[in-house]
Amino acid sequence: MASDILMPDRERAEARRELAIDVRDVSMVFNMASEQLNSLKEYFISLARGKLYFKEFRALVDVSFSVPKGEAFGLVGTNGSGKSTMLKIIAGVLDASSGSVAVRGSIAPLIELGAGFDVELTARENVYLNGALLGYSKEFIDERFDDIVAFAELEDFLDMPLKNYSSGMVARIAFAIATITEPDILIVDETLSVGDFLFQRKCERRIRELVDSGDVTVLLVSHSIDLVRRMCDRATWIEKGHQVMLGPASEVCDAYESLATS
Repeated sequence: MASDILMPDRERAEARRELAIDVRDVSMVFNMASEQLNSLKEYFISLARGKLYFKEFRALVDVSFSVPKGEAFGLVGTNGSGKSTMLKIIAGVLDASSGSVAVRGSIAPLIELGAGFDVELTARENVYLNGALLGYSKEFIDERFDDIVAFAELEDFLDMPLKNYSSGMVARIAFAIATITEPDILIVDETLSVGDFLFQRKCERRIRELVDSGDVTVLLVSHSIDLVRRMCDRATWIEKGHQVMLGPASEVCDAYESLATS
């Protein structure tokens, strides 16, 4: 049972006034074709013959949790458990099939590596492109361009097309842009697992600085249980779309690890 449900009414009301994210009974259903269709032609032929059938895939089932402003909150679970789907609903990329999500504040999402970038453009051009997609003006990026480049440590590669970058180098740019200011909510989905060890720790320090400011809420998905344990105050465990546990990050991570070793 969610910990906030156990609060006295007055404390619960007080906490909810300060929530950055409030997820209530969220479910997500995808309709999947019952057979593989390899082209649009096959799709329309099956549709015309009345032989196009779908089956439901329930990616999330009645998931609920709340995240107060300034908290680092983790989502754990095995591959395909629904964690990334949950983040996309919170970020506004997907609409939930049922339930509600209330988000208070601006969001800087680091969900899909390379999303918002054009591989044919240079890193310099992509800084402005991605910044614009996050709502930053050209003047804003101009003022902070050197800081972005310095954090990403890519001074020597600015005029190289992004298609020649490694995934780790792309992650550096994405993280540097998203955290150049203090967003209200930072959503991170496995971005920290890409790149070298030193840069991963640099990103961790930056996230900790944001959380310690008290103004930034962080939502973190990672297969690294140690990272979730280090970075997060609380966490929830989602497995095959169902919410298994919600509580202090250390307790949730211990329970999840016990499953992996059993």
